[in-house]
Amino acid sequence: MRLRVCLLGLFALIGTSKCSYSPEPDQQRTLPPGWVSLGRLDPEEELSLTFALRQQNLKRLSELVQAVSDPGSPRYGKYLALEDVAQLIRPSPLTLRTVQKWLLAAGARNCHSVTTQDFLTCWLSVRQAELLLPGAEFHRYVGGLEETRVVRSLRPYQLPQALAPHVDFVGGLHRFPPTSSLRQRPAPQVAGTVGLHLGVTPSVIRERYNLTARDVGSGTTNNSQACAQFLEQYFHESDLAEFMRLFGGKFVHQASVSHVVGKQGRGRAGIEASLDVEYLMSAGANISTWVYSNAGRHEAQEPFLQWLLLLSNESALPHVHTVSYGDDEDSLSSAYIQRVNTEFMKAAARGLTLLFASGDSGAGCWSVSGKHRFRPSFPASSPYVTTVGGTSFQNPFRVTNEVADYISGGGFSNVFPQPSYQEEAVAQFLKSSPHLPPSSYFNASGRAYPDVAALSDGYWVVSNGIPIPWVSGTSASTPVFGGILALINEHRILNGHPPLGFLNPRLYQQRGAGLFDVTRGCHESCLNEEVEGEGFCSGPGWDPVTGWGTPNFPALLKTLLNP
Repeated sequence: MRLRVCLLGLFALIGTSKCSYSPEPDQQRTLPPGWVSLGRLDPEEELSLTFALRQQNLKRLSELVQAVSDPGSPRYGKYLALEDVAQLIRPSPLTLRTVQKWLLAAGARNCHSVTTQDFLTCWLSVRQAELLLPGAEFHRYVGGLEETRVVRSLRPYQLPQALAPHVDFVGGLHRFPPTSSLRQRPAPQVAGTVGLHLGVTPSVIRERYNLTARDVGSGTTNNSQACAQFLEQYFHESDLAEFMRLFGGKFVHQASVSHVVGKQGRGRAGIEASLDVEYLMSAGANISTWVYSNAGRHEAQEPFLQWLLLLSNESALPHVHTVSYGDDEDSLSSAYIQRVNTEFMKAAARGLTLLFASGDSGAGCWSVSGKHRFRPSFPASSPYVTTVGGTSFQNPFRVTNEVADYISGGGFSNVFPQPSYQEEAVAQFLKSSPHLPPSSYFNASGRAYPDVAALSDGYWVVSNGIPIPWVSGTSASTPVFGGILALINEHRILNGHPPLGFLNPRLYQQRGAGLFDVTRGCHESCLNEEVEGEGFCSGPGWDPVTGWGTPNFPALLKTLLNP
């Protein structure tokens, strides 16, 4: 009888506490620093919400990712097409019917799905949305350096219990856009300039990582690379042109971005947006480059979630994607974090290489019941992405060996168990490191990151027509490593091989071959008496500060070219 009442409640949109549930009870709903409410929305205002529908066959998807990503597998490199992924994981007919009837009864309109049918985005009035999602209360907020406006609810929402097998979560309610952690450090003091460089430029990158003038794209393949931006920022083609005029004279490069997905506004350029484009296109020189731009989105949309929807709706995508985005693991709901991880599995099955910045807070720090612990970041902690940490030159003015950058994000996930591909490397680090923090500070059995690193300190960037020095963060190291992998894909494609795809299983099997091992330096953490601001320290082999190390292009190409 109770089931019948609950089902009636589903279609009549009548919810009771016994017949409803909260999909994201553990989602952080506090207002981020720097954000203020502009007041509650008018009930007749329109907003867009995204419904994540329950997928099927996720165990089989995981097995396929392992098979196409493991060089020892006969299926290595035999990636799935988007249509194959859709056939495997699309929601059941019952899920599709149930959710569509529920939304139709609520007055939802202009609903759009994706090729994989596992996301549904619909328009509703605020009144309809708050009736559909009891507990939600939509306000407009403004915050961040760009004075970004978003529509969110700081109150938990409920769904009818009958939807529990069919909906993972609803996007557009809780998560606020990220803020940039890029910083401009003061220039180190030095006497004289003979034989010195005055900051990281494409020439410095290419010298350190052994890229010659010949190490550029051929222009004859369908190879491509991309960066995605979730801040309310733009890049300017004029900045790219000025950057290449100043710093790109010694190598062949493309004059402009090939494809912008999203809207490019006419506002001021952002340093992060400029950095991503300029260094992806100078490390992966002369390779077709896409930019996923968040500008112009509706206020109720989550920028990162919208990017995931784009990946699920395009059959032809760039092979390498670099992303400078992250949130504290503990601030995200379990439903959201697990579903996003599944989206990364879908990308891996299709042979996409996803690179994420490891973050700029070292090991991080938070207090749990009065006790300090390190604070891992997501998506850096996902086992299905390649995470890029940061380094500095040992001598900041010479192209020398690298040491760990103290801001380089790294550590151990509290959500994802350690994947089998890295168990041996992590065990070796834990056994041999002379500087381990107390075991209560981290989950030694969790997914450990980063996987690799590159220079993250002291970059020159051109933004709004002005050359800006000493820009630092793993937002810089990530596009550099991505561009280098795109160059390796270029060689693989010319040799008749598939692109690299999800790199980690191969990377760990080859134990850092083709990378400069970074063995000195520690990153920051909790400022207390127990650890005194020090997290993990780098050492021989893999470590949770710089991963396996930084790219040595000729050696890495040799290592990854075949099969």
